[in-house]
Amino acid sequence: MTATAPITQDFLTIPRKTAPGSKINLVGMTRPQLTDALIAMGTPERQAKMRVGQIWQWVYHWGIRDFEAMTNLGKAYRAQLAETFVVEIPQLVTRQISDDGTRKYLVRIAGGHEVEVVYIPEEGRGTLCISSQVGCTLTCSFCHTGTQKLVRNLTPGEIVGQVMLARDDLDEWPRQGEPKNEVRLISNVVLMGMGEPLYNFDNVRDAMQVVMDNEGISLSRRRITLSTSGVVPEIARTAQEIGCLLAVSFHATTDAVRDTLVPINKRWNIETLLTALRDYPHLSNSERITFEYVMLKDVNDSDEDARRLVRLIRGIPAKINLIPFNEWPGAPYQRSDWARIEAFADIIYKAGYASPIRTPRGEDIMAACGQLKSDTARERKSRAQIAAETASGSMAPALSAAPDAGGH
Repeated sequence: MTATAPITQDFLTIPRKTAPGSKINLVGMTRPQLTDALIAMGTPERQAKMRVGQIWQWVYHWGIRDFEAMTNLGKAYRAQLAETFVVEIPQLVTRQISDDGTRKYLVRIAGGHEVEVVYIPEEGRGTLCISSQVGCTLTCSFCHTGTQKLVRNLTPGEIVGQVMLARDDLDEWPRQGEPKNEVRLISNVVLMGMGEPLYNFDNVRDAMQVVMDNEGISLSRRRITLSTSGVVPEIARTAQEIGCLLAVSFHATTDAVRDTLVPINKRWNIETLLTALRDYPHLSNSERITFEYVMLKDVNDSDEDARRLVRLIRGIPAKINLIPFNEWPGAPYQRSDWARIEAFADIIYKAGYASPIRTPRGEDIMAACGQLKSDTARERKSRAQIAAETASGSMAPALSAAPDAGGH
């Protein structure tokens, strides 16, 4: 299949205004969209840019959702805003905190659908893994997410809202009159949760424009990583219209193996994908591409696989994240032995590439890479509970799946 093959998207995106007479949610609107909305409400065009700046700072810098609290706006204008708009984010249903400090949020969005969001604290940084779709269409065989059918795209507001919800929980919004705190609990955002971001490109792009805006949440493009399984036609657009760092769920060094692990490879094979990736660092002014590689015992973890991987990516500024497979009930694979992972990493390192081995995080609450689960039928159970029920035969054999904190 050529790189120009059309991408079909036959799933629903919920509009911001969902019913006649309902108020419009401002969260997720880009500055031009917010400008148009204010003008449509009756704001004079000559004032609209200033009003956008004021509202933007209240919502995205201070985290304020009540128009009445936006005190640099006139009282009558605040009332007009409240009659027309709302500032709403997804609903937090449950929060679980792992023994290692990882936080997993079950989040409810419009239509009653649920996705999961994971916050991973590390020394000197904190990474928030967010989702771009409810479910996933890719059916990667090693990933729990791939067992849940796609429901719909997330809107820009639902994507940005995940970041705002986590900032609420972490109490990270600045307070007026207090010294500025330079320490960011959420210092990085990764689009590595449920769904394929490049199958929801426009909404992801608009959401990241909001997140990157320096008068609000203000995360630079180098603090945002988008992970794709290899939607080749959208890779150049990602460089040009978002410009964030790119991660690729690679996971195999031959088309035969990747066709099974990452079925999108049947549409855009390894050669086609690598051709697109070679231009990305130049187009986006990014330093390097991250290749994600889940370690599956006796599947893709041989010395020859490591040497072949090095040959394939030669000439691409890159690092290779090695991900020990995180098991889930009914998974058809096993994690590679630790000695095998280290030997694989050593071959890559000696070839001149960084090859960090990702430390599994949040396994005790099923929050690790490839383990997350949005289905309410699971009743927010922990990994240990699920494993016990599976062993006793009390769980139905067909499980729907989960946002994957780092592996399409």
